[in-house]
Amino acid sequence: MRYSSNHKLETKEKLLDSSGLLAKKSGFSTVGVDGLMKAIGLSGGAFYSHFSSKDELFAAIVERELCQSLARLGGHDEQNRFRLERCLKHYLSMAHVEHPESGCALPALGAEIARSDVLVRQQAELWICKLQESWAQILGSDSLAWAILSQCVGALVVARMLATPEIQRTVLQSSHDEIGRLMAGQHAPIYK
Repeated sequence: MRYSSNHKLETKEKLLDSSGLLAKKSGFSTVGVDGLMKAIGLSGGAFYSHFSSKDELFAAIVERELCQSLARLGGHDEQNRFRLERCLKHYLSMAHVEHPESGCALPALGAEIARSDVLVRQQAELWICKLQESWAQILGSDSLAWAILSQCVGALVVARMLATPEIQRTVLQSSHDEIGRLMAGQHAPIYK
């Protein structure tokens, strides 16, 4: 059976979408190639017509997810500062804690990225640095951008590790408040 010229591209996109969701929800290493392909209704053998290895797929997932994060959270003007503030409020939310599959890849996959080969880590570094540079332009400070980026990811990791929703909320609110103070030190207060 002959497929359309777009079929391979569409299948690859479906595989990236599905694998990104599965990886953020359950961890990338917990699902094998067969499981990744089964999620989109194909056999494991079809995987290798799209990627040469699972590591190559992981690098593509990292690139895609962090590129999407940059699109949501990046920007360079005053209006983007307000967008950043709104995004940070959503980022440090219980909804983000409870639904890792629909959120940022860094808290969900950071430990796996750190243990991955250099290709995956370089891909992550490229997009993390782009996000940091974008925030630094908005905030007027390289170090503040790194501090806020690190605090957001760390707060989400800690909140997800905890079992008690009340303590999770406290971690998120404390981080939100401290980030607000840090940002207010740079400009007029933003969190109320």
